[in-house]
Amino acid sequence: MIDEKRISIPFPLAPVNVVVGHYGVGKTNFALNVALDAAAAGAQVTLVDLDVVNPYFRSTEYRALLEDAGVRVVAPVFAERGCGLDVPSLTGAIAPAIEEAYAGGTLTIIDAGGDDAGATALGRFARHVQAGPYSMLYVVNCFRNLTQTPTEALDVLREIEAASHLSATAVVSNAHLKADTDEHVIERGATFAREVASAAGLPLACITAPKSLLRADSAKLTVLRGLDNLYPVEPHVKTPWE
Repeated sequence: MIDEKRISIPFPLAPVNVVVGHYGVGKTNFALNVALDAAAAGAQVTLVDLDVVNPYFRSTEYRALLEDAGVRVVAPVFAERGCGLDVPSLTGAIAPAIEEAYAGGTLTIIDAGGDDAGATALGRFARHVQAGPYSMLYVVNCFRNLTQTPTEALDVLREIEAASHLSATAVVSNAHLKADTDEHVIERGATFAREVASAAGLPLACITAPKSLLRADSAKLTVLRGLDNLYPVEPHVKTPWE
C-alpha cells in the first residue's frame, strides 16, 4: 500500500496507469518519476516498457535505477537480452503484470510508445487494461513539433485512443526545453495543457517541473507557486550529448 503522507505525486494512481503521448514529450521520464516516487512511498511497483517502436530513450535503459529502488521492470524481449534492436518483440509478462495489479497489492505503470504507432502495441492489451479501474495519462509538451497547438495535440490524442482502444483519463503538462527549462517554460506549458485538457474534456492531472526550480531557495519559485498540482521531477532521461 502507498503511504499517502510520503508520496509526492499530486494526483491519484490507479492499479494500472498508462502513459501515452507524442514522440519526445517526455513520457519515459515522467513514467520513471512516478514509478520511483510510488516505490519510495511503499508501493510494490512494476514498470512495463511497452515501447517497441523507438529503440532510444526506453524505460529499460534505466533498469538499474529502477531495480535499485525496488521497481520491477518488464521489458521487450530483445531488450531483456541486452540488445537494442528495434524489433516488435513483446514479452508474455505484460498481461500478468496488469492482472496482478487488479488482483491487489501492486501498482503497474505502462510506458507506451509514441503516437498511434506506439499505441498499437498497447491495443493488444486493451482488454486486460479495461478489466479494472485504469488511468491513461496523456503527456503534452507544447515545445514538441506537431503538437504545438491544442488542436494538434487533441488530434494526436484521438489517434492514440483509436489505436490503443483505450480512453485517456487525464492530461499531464510536461513542458521542458532540456537545460533551458525555466519557470516561464513551465508556466507556458501549463497554460497550453489546460487548453488541451479543456478541449478533450479531461482534468489536468499535474504540471511537472524540475526539482531544481522548486527548491525553497530558488528565485524562480515565485512564478511557480501560482500553479496548481505541481509535480517535482528529476530529469533522469538525458540525450547522449548532455
